[in-house]
Amino acid sequence: MSKTTESGSGRRGLETWSTLDLLQGINAEDKKVAEAVEKAIPAMIPLADAFAECLKNNRRVFYIGAGTSGRLGVVDASELPPTYGIEFDRVVGIMAGGDGAIRKAVEFAEDNVEQAWKDLLAQGAGSGDLVIGIAASGSTPYVVSGIERARKEGLRTGGITMNQGSALAKAAEFPVEIVVGPEFVRGSTRMKSGTAQKLALNMLSTAAMIRLGRVKDEKMVDMQLTNHKLWQRAVDMVIEETGVAPEVARKALEKWASVRKAVEGLRQGL
Repeated sequence: MSKTTESGSGRRGLETWSTLDLLQGINAEDKKVAEAVEKAIPAMIPLADAFAECLKNNRRVFYIGAGTSGRLGVVDASELPPTYGIEFDRVVGIMAGGDGAIRKAVEFAEDNVEQAWKDLLAQGAGSGDLVIGIAASGSTPYVVSGIERARKEGLRTGGITMNQGSALAKAAEFPVEIVVGPEFVRGSTRMKSGTAQKLALNMLSTAAMIRLGRVKDEKMVDMQLTNHKLWQRAVDMVIEETGVAPEVARKALEKWASVRKAVEGLRQGL
């Protein structure tokens, strides 16, 4: 089956286009991404629910991918602890070629059909955990073999791909196919495909965190206070929730190191 991600857009002579034409052309393609993601929402619902259920049951979530897909998984996983206060090892991004491949591509790492399962075992993955494979093509050997083995070993599995009828979609318990069409530069899946993957990961992990109670109204009440910007945001949240003076809010945060706990403590008069 031909892959949409590898097909041409029919454009010719891009090297002769003006900068304005290039930017407008890329932007026109990018506008199609959100619509493609919207069409995939029904397929994303069970995966988002499995994500939340897994963490609720004290299990773990793993992203596996190669290249852009792997890097996006690492980014999403790394941002959840500071944003929502979960333990750093509850959601883990694993990349073909190891952490060094985040900065520099490792040749043929994505073609290794044994390594993904080894990498998962090295991270302590086990029955009841959720593994989400990310691959624009849906055929990356590292990802597909990892999902197949994980499912065989009793782990729950999801897949995010930009091609219909892919090996990854067939292997995963919860497949998500987001068909964004040909890339502006043929085969450059860091573009629309990568944007779609980023949107999907944002949606899945954020929905799961909200379902787990890590957000109140629209506030990140469990965020880690790791810089001045977040401290000020936390102070503002506490003031909004309790009506106390800024210095009272700050002292409460210094005592409890958590917006949620500070608000609870102030309301209880502690």
